[in-house]
Order: sequence, then C-alpha cells, then structure tokens
Amino acid sequence: MVICSPTDTHADLCIAAAKAGKAIFCEKPIDLSLKRVDACLAAIRRAGVPMMVGFNRRFDPSFAALKVRLDKGEIGTLEQLIITSRDPGLAPLEYLKVSGGQFRDMTIHDFDMARWLLGEDPSEVYATGSCLVDPSLAKINDIDSCMVVMRTPSGKLAHINNSRRASYGYDQRVELFGAKGRLRVENVTPTYVELANAEGVSTDKPLHFFLERYAIAYRIELAAFLNALAKRRPMPVSAGDGRSALVLAEAAIASMKSGRAVKPKF
Repeated sequence: MVICSPTDTHADLCIAAAKAGKAIFCEKPIDLSLKRVDACLAAIRRAGVPMMVGFNRRFDPSFAALKVRLDKGEIGTLEQLIITSRDPGLAPLEYLKVSGGQFRDMTIHDFDMARWLLGEDPSEVYATGSCLVDPSLAKINDIDSCMVVMRTPSGKLAHINNSRRASYGYDQRVELFGAKGRLRVENVTPTYVELANAEGVSTDKPLHFFLERYAIAYRIELAAFLNALAKRRPMPVSAGDGRSALVLAEAAIASMKSGRAVKPKF
C-alpha cells in the first residue's frame, strides 16, 4: 500500500494496511506524535510486514552520489556537515496550522539526511528559530526560520539552516567537510548555461519547488521500494528511520523552548 494522504491519516492507514498483511510505503512523517508512531510501529512488527518511509532526498542522484563518495573515503573522516534547505515561499496558513511546525514538517527531511550522512545518531541537539518571514506565525506557535547544531558521539558536527522563503527559488545544498577535503552538492537549475559579460556573471535560478527539484528522486524512491519487495530485501529507509527523524525534531523543539542543548531520546 502506498500512503501519500494528509499526515493525520498516516498512522491509521499504516495500521490498517499492516492488519491486512500489506507491505507499506508511507510518506513522511509517520505521525506528528511519537506515541502514535510507536503504536504504529508495534502494529507493523506484530503483522510482520515491511514498511518504507518516504524520505525522498536520499534517492536524489546527486545526494546519493555524495553518500557513495563519502563512504569510499574521498574526504577521509567526516568532520562537519552543513545542510541548507529553504522553500521559495510560505505554505498556506491552513496547512501550517496542522503541519506540526517547522521542525516536524520541514526540518524532518534534513534530520533524516543528517543521520544518513553522519552514519550515527546525534547525541546533542541545539536549535533556535524565529518568525522572520511572517511574524503572525507566532500566534500558531510556529516559526519560519531556524538553525540547528548537532553533535554525534564521535564528535562530528552538523548544522542545518531552514527558511520558508527564498526569493530566488528552492534552495537545496549540502556540504561535507572532512580530513582530506570537501564534497558539495549545489542547487539544480533548469539549465547550466552561464553568462559572463561586463555586467557580471549569471546563471538560471534554482528550480522553483520540490516537485520539480525532486521529480527524479520520487521515481527512484518508489522503484527502490518495489525492488526491495520483489527481492525480499530490507527497506532502504525503514520505519525506524522515520521514528528517529521525529525524535530529533522533538529534541529541536525542546531545545528551542529551553534555550539549551538537548539529548535526543531515541
């Protein structure tokens, strides 16, 4: 069963699918509540069905190549990870009211990317956020701009920065810095033509939003799900991965509220 419905229906549909003995592909997040996620995962374990969570960015060709080259040791031991993710504009207020907030709805993709690239779960999270795009979001206890710093048990450092407004398009960049060098993925543009003249140097703006930027990733992601089913292999993104990303989101929320670093409770 492929579940791409509104977030508040995901857990119920996953549980129903598990009871029916169906393999599950579920878009992120599984739910906005860890308690509800745990109940969902327990039902899936009882049913013994495979489940994959839709963190599509892992399947973007450039990000996937970045991971392969990191694992090959091209930059040596990873020391720092920097993730930039900025939407072109605010989502409708009706959506934001039920989205779970920026950390659960938007940054959760970056938390998953961080875990995947770091190769270990962060042991410390510090987060801060503001309403810089639309101050009225404070009335619904949300933010539109945030920064997160994380540290792993081995000392690797990760920085995530998000904004719900980028006037130039969908800003999606990742940089890995290691003992032997750097790996970086820049934005995808409609063409790679560059103009240089007396006025300066210019290129196309980044693709407008996630549907364009990750169109290929969505197709590869679904193919990976079907391939794992056909070959009876473990899912490339597990239900546990979905839970762990939400744990980091909850730690970020707690850190922002307290003004202190928080240890995630995986």
